[in-house]
Amino acid sequence: MMADLFLAALLGFILNGLTILSFYKIRELRTPSNLLIISLAVADTGLCINAFVAAFSSFLRYWPYGSEGCQVHGFQGFVAALSSISSCAAIAWDRYHQYCTRSKLHWSTSISVVLFAWGFASFWSMMPLFGWGEYDYEPLRTCCTLDYSKADRNFISFLFPLAFFEYLIPLFIMMTAYQSIHQKLKKSGQVKVNTSTPVKSLVICWGPYSLLCFYAIIQDATVLSPKLRMMPAVLAKMSPAVNAYVYGLGNENYRGGIWQFLTGQKIEKAETDNKSH
Repeated sequence: MMADLFLAALLGFILNGLTILSFYKIRELRTPSNLLIISLAVADTGLCINAFVAAFSSFLRYWPYGSEGCQVHGFQGFVAALSSISSCAAIAWDRYHQYCTRSKLHWSTSISVVLFAWGFASFWSMMPLFGWGEYDYEPLRTCCTLDYSKADRNFISFLFPLAFFEYLIPLFIMMTAYQSIHQKLKKSGQVKVNTSTPVKSLVICWGPYSLLCFYAIIQDATVLSPKLRMMPAVLAKMSPAVNAYVYGLGNENYRGGIWQFLTGQKIEKAETDNKSH
């Protein structure tokens, strides 16, 4: 488990670091649309840092940072995770307008969307610190997250609006946006854009964790083995590497910018929108 966490965190950290540095160094990449990709990369870098801490604790076989450290770790991980999911939805919303309405994203709108995504994520992540929901040790007691083991009224009242606003709505935005893009491109005969991968990656990485939380409401989740209960968390912590591939390396234009950053060589026709190919 420790090796899985560490490798996923290291890969995600390197790939998202490349994405951020390329945006900073390559002027052509600094567009309002790509700011949304940077928001995602920063959030995913935060998730990687969270996973590094968890991997180190797994190596020690205990949590060395005390109860206050547990609250900080839980809060930091949740802000990063929720901001990551919201950024994926923001990118889908932007791509819908690029392909379907042909309207261009302005800097003021892009900055506002990013601030809203992070602000909303911070709001939900702070609630457990004030008693609505609770951060506690994960099953192997080597990292901290939302405590679903009690499944009391406090947890249930927090989980439902959290899941609705920070998972189901972003998922709905992504599904409808990419479905609209697919239909638009199908009519024009340009089905070269992969519109299913972003939605699949979100469902695969975060779906099991969401299901585990809802399972805890109807059944005692502690009867499941600790290692089995850790699997959804490990899958979720793989999302930074997956997102870096889907939105950075999997993006022809952004990939050209990363190549230019690494080698100094420009790729011809290095358009700088964030269309995924």
